[in-house]
Amino acid sequence: MSNKIKVAILGLGNVGQEFAEHLLERIQEGGMPIEIVGVAHRHLDAPVALGFQQNGVPVFEDALEITSLGESVDIIFDLTGNTDTRQGLRERLQQSGNRHSVIAPETFAKLLWCFFDADNTMLETAAGGY
Repeated sequence: MSNKIKVAILGLGNVGQEFAEHLLERIQEGGMPIEIVGVAHRHLDAPVALGFQQNGVPVFEDALEITSLGESVDIIFDLTGNTDTRQGLRERLQQSGNRHSVIAPETFAKLLWCFFDADNTMLETAAGGY
């Protein structure tokens, strides 16, 4: 059993991309026991999506497909801002019997953002809650 926290990030737009970059920086520089095991972005040909693909991280065009990774994901950061996506994630996790993976909305990502030594971009623009 791995001691790493395995995360997936959904929504790699402006805020999501910056969140992913800061998280990767903290993982690499701080030796954090965190691994990004999947991401979702509407545009598979976007530089951020291609970067993850080149590093062997599965990239999904449909955010709900992240649930296909099953219990190999500890935390799903939903940064899509889309309530239908959030509801779909909950339904798919329930249908699959996955009681392990948790969905972290923007509010939780904002909390982590405070530890990134970054500007307030995410704190000012990201929606919160469900």
